[in-house]
Amino acid sequence: MVDGKKIEEIAKQINDAIPAGVKEMAGNVESRVKQVLQQQLAKLDLVTREEMDVQQQMLLRLRQRVEQLEQALAAREAAAKPVAETTDKSAPDN
Repeated sequence: MVDGKKIEEIAKQINDAIPAGVKEMAGNVESRVKQVLQQQLAKLDLVTREEMDVQQQMLLRLRQRVEQLEQALAAREAAAKPVAETTDKSAPDN
């Protein structure tokens, strides 16, 4: 494996070999790219990770509540069905 100090030394030598004008230009390009990125990201309708987590928790609770209500409705429909059948049978035929 390559020694970490050796890698740092090579990187420093490469950095020292780059002309000052190129370094300055690279710094300007980097700051401009950051600026443009921030502007474009600000235009997007993004939410934070925290906001997304909160929404996911709310959705999970909502799904659980819908399931509970569906089960309660199914139970009431099942209980009402025999009553409706006996009511229909006792009605006189015309």
